[in-house]
Amino acid sequence: MHNHYVGRFAPSPSGQLHFGSLVTAVASYLDAKSHSGKWLLRMEDIDEPRCIKGVDKDILTTLEAHGLYWDGDVIYQSQQHARYQAVLDDLLTQEKAYFCTCTRKQIKAMGGVYNGHCRTEPVHSTTQDCAVRLKVDTQLEAFDDVLMGKVMPSNSSTDLIAEDVVLKRRDGLFSYNLVVILDDVFQQVNHVIRGCDLIDVTPLQRAVYHTLGYSAPEYGHVPVAAVAPGRKLSKQNRAAPVKNETALDNFVRVMHFLGFSFPNASEFGDIDSAIKTAISMWDRKKVVKTPEIIVPQHESTYYSEPL
Repeated sequence: MHNHYVGRFAPSPSGQLHFGSLVTAVASYLDAKSHSGKWLLRMEDIDEPRCIKGVDKDILTTLEAHGLYWDGDVIYQSQQHARYQAVLDDLLTQEKAYFCTCTRKQIKAMGGVYNGHCRTEPVHSTTQDCAVRLKVDTQLEAFDDVLMGKVMPSNSSTDLIAEDVVLKRRDGLFSYNLVVILDDVFQQVNHVIRGCDLIDVTPLQRAVYHTLGYSAPEYGHVPVAAVAPGRKLSKQNRAAPVKNETALDNFVRVMHFLGFSFPNASEFGDIDSAIKTAISMWDRKKVVKTPEIIVPQHESTYYSEPL
């Protein structure tokens, strides 16, 4: 590996960390540290209306309680608007992006996939009621996931041209598909370990990297924790927050969840010794090759069972 490994964890402060987020944090941390790499932390607070004041501090506290210490400063997307806008202005100037007035209703009438209407019939207005889209003229391609193996685009078509993605929404918010890439490039991230709920969007994100002239990082996707098939733990289904006072037990559960024969909590004096052991044991081949694992229903307060 000629590039020094740089990984990251990028939670959204729209809710406290739950077991599923902890799985992703631990897996990305162990993959980075087992490669003697850096592990960066970024708060994905670009969708500010959904973020909850003070939750970012809760997330930092939870990571520290679990012995997951990040390298360098924490980056907040909400403080990066000028950098994003400069890229956007440059793309518009070069005519690599364009204004789009199509509504969700109109896109639904197109069959649910944007057909490039405003690319062929240019919108010259820069009113606030416009989205900005990137011209994507590249194919969606299969990629080698470092954990899951070869991944095909979700419709298994190798000649599918990527949809022109939204870079800035009609409401003025920058889109996730723009900022996640600009931030990974800015932070020189070259390895992304994240949940399998994002595996289907990866071919599109790789196409955006290519369109913007950047090299995509290596991707690895870990199983998501779900309380029922197709119902992953999330802030939306009121997933139970991780309890910091049981950090060692939580960590051992994560290792077992990921597929490792890992010692029980009683065999460790503290969380740091457990992490040291986990780094030495980390092996990508041992990570469970399934997109979803069902966990007890008490992980979500959506259910009425007692915790």
